[in-house]
Amino acid sequence: MEIKLFNSLTNKVEVFKPIKEGEVSLYCCGPTVYNDPHIGNVRPPIVFDTLSRFLKYLGYNVKYVSNFTDVDDKIIAKAIKENATEKEITDKYIAAYKKVLADLHCEPHYKNPRVTEYMNDIIQYIADLEKAGAAYEKDGDVFFKVSSVPNYGVLSNVKTDDLVVGARIDENSKKESPLDFALWKKTNEGIKWDSPWGKGRPGWHTECCVMINSIFGGQIDIHGGGFDLKFPHHENEIAQEEAHDHRNIANIWMHNGFINLDNQKMSKSLGNVVLAKDLIEKFGGNLIRLLILSTHYRSPVNLTEETITSSKNELMKIEKTYNMASVKMQLEGLKIKKDVDIADFLNALADDLNTSNALAEVYKTIKDLNMLLRVNPIDKEKLRDTFSSLDAMLNILGIIIDAPKLTDELKNIYIEYLNLKKEKRFEESDKLRDVLIANKII
Repeated sequence: MEIKLFNSLTNKVEVFKPIKEGEVSLYCCGPTVYNDPHIGNVRPPIVFDTLSRFLKYLGYNVKYVSNFTDVDDKIIAKAIKENATEKEITDKYIAAYKKVLADLHCEPHYKNPRVTEYMNDIIQYIADLEKAGAAYEKDGDVFFKVSSVPNYGVLSNVKTDDLVVGARIDENSKKESPLDFALWKKTNEGIKWDSPWGKGRPGWHTECCVMINSIFGGQIDIHGGGFDLKFPHHENEIAQEEAHDHRNIANIWMHNGFINLDNQKMSKSLGNVVLAKDLIEKFGGNLIRLLILSTHYRSPVNLTEETITSSKNELMKIEKTYNMASVKMQLEGLKIKKDVDIADFLNALADDLNTSNALAEVYKTIKDLNMLLRVNPIDKEKLRDTFSSLDAMLNILGIIIDAPKLTDELKNIYIEYLNLKKEKRFEESDKLRDVLIANKII
């Protein structure tokens, strides 16, 4: 199957061809772990989990890596405020983040590297840049020399002249240029490491380059993240890798859009930040996932009462039909078929991960399944094929429904319930109906 993805680096939809046949290397920037993730933080993991599930379904061996930034000024400030160690803070919020992802049905990643696990590699990488003339040290701080890379701005299309004009230049700055960014920070506060430049900690932008090189051994197929990381974080990754290894760090760059609340960007200053765990607790992981996937990943998602209600209604239809069909499958002694024809669904995802069009195929299948369930006697082969198709599509989208299990006892109750209804003994059938509803059989 030909897969096309929009490459943020070239601003074109390109045919995806992995570096290694049958294998996909995928890296998505993870969180800085000093707080509970808000709803905007979970869009990248949902988007790239769906991409990973799709590629796995097609038979690719997907190595999906997402990091944890566990050393940062905000983490140190949090540790001081709470009279805790940085590791206690990061362990707490890594666990919280992993729980949120599990509740959103994101599959475990190939690896979740922590920055602190790669400190020796980071220090060596910075030393290499300094040796190559792409970095310089000033009083224990090390900066990347943006002028050493002629194509700086290639991803975000920023112009260095425009950046200089707009920069607020500190007269006492150690930097040779206001565009240069920190690779190593001298510090006396918080966690620090020994280095050739003295005790300190790394800047933000180097870590992903180092972890990608350490884990994948070089260039990767896909680098993902939120649109907000395009500049400066991803731009600076590209610059460092160009200076260090004279290559692009990734063949394809993918960036997802923001999540807005009532048409406003989430902001602490506006007080409209909503934690992911709170929304999950209120609405469930399936609804959040369905809402986010209903919009193409490059477009903004608007979180409103109306969009939540719409997704809730659609999810109820999906779950109701799925459960009814699952029960009917069990009553008929049918098993899910693995080899199914979901070509239109797969083609939608192959078209730059168009999940909104893929969901249209889900809703079409729901309609077909409902029509099947109304026919008596039912076409068993068609029931098996249609339900199996629905099950496969929902699994790729990560919408996981815990279908009712029809025990022998419940099966007998269900059969008796149908017979009582047929005989119009509604008072008796209603009592059995309550039991079946409680067990999600009807």
